[in-house]
Amino acid sequence: MRCGSLRATASTGPTGSPTASAPGWTHAHEKQRPRTEISGARQTRIIMLNAQSILSGESPLEALLACQPVLSRNQDVVAFDLLLDHTTPGSSVNVQDIQSAVPLVLESYARIFQQGRFLSVPSFVKLSPAMLFDEQLPALPRKQLILELVTGSEPAGPELAQRLARLAAEGHHIALGNYRPGRPDLDALLAAVHIVRVNSAELDDGELARTAEQLRQRGVDLLADGVANAQQFDRCVELGFTWFQGSFLSAATPVKGKKVSGNKLLLLEMLAKLQDPEATAASLEALAIRDANLTFRILRIVNSAAQGIRREVDTLSQAITILGTEEIKRWVHLFLVESEPGKPEALTRNMLVRARMCEILAELDSQPMPVHHFIVGLLSQLDVLMDIEMGELLEQLPLRQETKRALLSRQGPLGDTLADVEHYEQGHFDQLSQRFDPAFYEVAYRHACAWARQTQAELGDSV
Repeated sequence: MRCGSLRATASTGPTGSPTASAPGWTHAHEKQRPRTEISGARQTRIIMLNAQSILSGESPLEALLACQPVLSRNQDVVAFDLLLDHTTPGSSVNVQDIQSAVPLVLESYARIFQQGRFLSVPSFVKLSPAMLFDEQLPALPRKQLILELVTGSEPAGPELAQRLARLAAEGHHIALGNYRPGRPDLDALLAAVHIVRVNSAELDDGELARTAEQLRQRGVDLLADGVANAQQFDRCVELGFTWFQGSFLSAATPVKGKKVSGNKLLLLEMLAKLQDPEATAASLEALAIRDANLTFRILRIVNSAAQGIRREVDTLSQAITILGTEEIKRWVHLFLVESEPGKPEALTRNMLVRARMCEILAELDSQPMPVHHFIVGLLSQLDVLMDIEMGELLEQLPLRQETKRALLSRQGPLGDTLADVEHYEQGHFDQLSQRFDPAFYEVAYRHACAWARQTQAELGDSV
């Protein structure tokens, strides 16, 4: 990962497997940036486990854990911001909790599928000044974690600057969170810091520009937090920020009068036909063969080893009969949410995570049709993907009224599940409905992230 564009460049690591390398920090400390690692093996078989199998097969954490993507200028995921909270009410997260979560972070959360390959990206972990002095802190992984100091209103003393300098000298990557201009005590910490997080929503344009210029002169990388929309993102790029976080990824920018067109229009026709109880494999085939790529992808899916078919299937009607209409419907929905030109892969990933987590929670809650919850989660950001206002978009989608109410106003059981998933992914753990043991949310989210990674690879393979 390289400062500026933050793009990963592949090189061969000590074991012979490809990893991403970059020049050292452009800073006083001579050490490497946290690296984006690339795994060599491709495992792209989608396995759908039921909720009870997932819960019985996973060890729950003693903490709730969600991951917010940190993006580069080209809107690739270059890191995750870990949102941690203790499952026990009134308890605070400590270094021991972080240590317990690290293996899962490295094995599951920090691994993504992006630009046609599996990557491992570093993660920001937030620390209070008191946690920074914990004796167990130096044992945390140096390459995969970025230690982010979050200060309050209390002045930062010289002992804090000395502690940061020591950790940096030991090879840890240091970020300063919640930076506010006009604080000399925070400026005194910058000599030991690599990344500074600035909340762009708290500063007016002039203050933001001055702050960015002053920090760039100190040789630190800038992370713009609180970026709410595409216009703010573009402005922060102009000001020299290289890391970006905020709701801009989920902010729709509707284009008036825009309609669903091209391949996605055919997919909508397929969904409408799949809703028809009179539809047959032959009638679905007649529709799908209008798009050679769609035909190829369905045949490739049904002939994959994951389906267990011993003979090759070479007609769509056979494929539809073997998979069944519900499975075909699931795949058509997945094709529908694939990235549009100019849209980041992180958006599709988040839509997939929502879909699977909604489905798992619905199964745990004994909802009658968990697949309907899957569809609601999957389509919940289709307006962002398509640049069409959600109300207008739903007029073009052949969906059940319950699904439309959930997407528009989070109403009904479908809306309740989607709201829970949205609260969890944003780290608003105190707003969860508490229908389940808190640890179940984390396990469901963990599995959904892994499933999304696997599904993105499978979608890429089926092109």
